Amino acid sequence: MLDPTRRFSKRVQNYLKYRPTYPPAIIALLESECGLLSESVIAEPGFGTGLLTKLFLRNGNQVFGIEPNAEMRVAGETALTSYSKFSSINATAEATTLPNSSVDFIVAGQAFHWFDRESSQKEFSRILKPGGWVVLVWNGFRVESSPLMAAYQKLVVRHGTDYQEVSRELDHGNLASFFAPGSCRLAHFNFQQAFDYQGFEGRLLSSSFVPEPNHPNYEPMLSDLRAIFDAFEKDGKVAFEYETEVFYGQLSAG
Repeated sequence: MLDPTRRFSKRVQNYLKYRPTYPPAIIALLESECGLLSESVIAEPGFGTGLLTKLFLRNGNQVFGIEPNAEMRVAGETALTSYSKFSSINATAEATTLPNSSVDFIVAGQAFHWFDRESSQKEFSRILKPGGWVVLVWNGFRVESSPLMAAYQKLVVRHGTDYQEVSRELDHGNLASFFAPGSCRLAHFNFQQAFDYQGFEGRLLSSSFVPEPNHPNYEPMLSDLRAIFDAFEKDGKVAFEYETEVFYGQLSAG
């Protein structure tokens, strides 16, 4: 597969415009379950365009955003320029450059599935304060929620360049092993985006596993996407259904 740090370089604008934000209820969850305060210091490896970062900045947290992809990092820095408590770092999850025991929480969104788990786990243990928390958040589209979403799933399986490989990377079945034994907890939130056709197409093209314009599958893919939209639109829009999964816990000592 393409180097994870470069997968989204040509998809930044679609990512900015059409990827969903994250449910604000995540903040309330972490306040009640993990003791999150506005004074808590956050590190976010793979902060990308800042969609998850904004939740914590709006909560008053100091956030260190870590991003190795130059195009994504610049987009995120631009989107977050008004937040004085945000700092951007050109680094990776496996080597953040942050000091030892310097952060209360490490949060990661979609980017986590590209991290080297063993190396990032060691790095997270190094930079977390004693008793600190790791929070991993995914916005996954809900294939079973509607015929539209089932058709969308079939489309990305049919036309995706490396969808099957990415799907294996997205497997959460063994994620609890990243945390200390018995520490991992899981919360779910459902929500949706409403898209006109332009938004529906942009959402698809924000994915790293779909063909680019010079690929022979590109035009057939868009033709199939248009047919899906026409079959399911109501008043010129379709509902794109998500389930947000929040895995949170602490790491083993050492």
